[in-house]
Amino acid sequence: MTATITTRPLSSSSDSLLRFAMRADATLCAGMGLLVSIAADPLSRLSGLSSTSEWIAGAALVAYGVGLYVLAAVPAIRRVGGGIIAANVVFASATLAVLAAGVLPLTGLGVAMMLATVASTLGFAYLQYLGVRRLA
Repeated sequence: MTATITTRPLSSSSDSLLRFAMRADATLCAGMGLLVSIAADPLSRLSGLSSTSEWIAGAALVAYGVGLYVLAAVPAIRRVGGGIIAANVVFASATLAVLAAGVLPLTGLGVAMMLATVASTLGFAYLQYLGVRRLA
């Protein structure tokens, strides 16, 4: 018995940018989450947060990265991509609101790390937005 499998080349796929952006976001989140979880104690001295808070944030990033990587493989990628874009924008907005309110005991370096996280999140949201637009 012979089976023939036909696949499209990646370059002709209209959803490849969105899937790439989601997988890159997932990889960066999971990787940073592992680093933050492993180095929670030294990071807590630099950022001003407790080491438990750092570990929880790292574990949450790992879980988000794994979940996002799984979601990047679903067939209805446009709908999922729109939801991920919205989640990224909400996260960035909430983070900026927390920074503006000054409710966390962050050091100057802690604020800089949070702003870098916001910039990265919004950068991936924009790349994912371009991927969703390509599907329209």
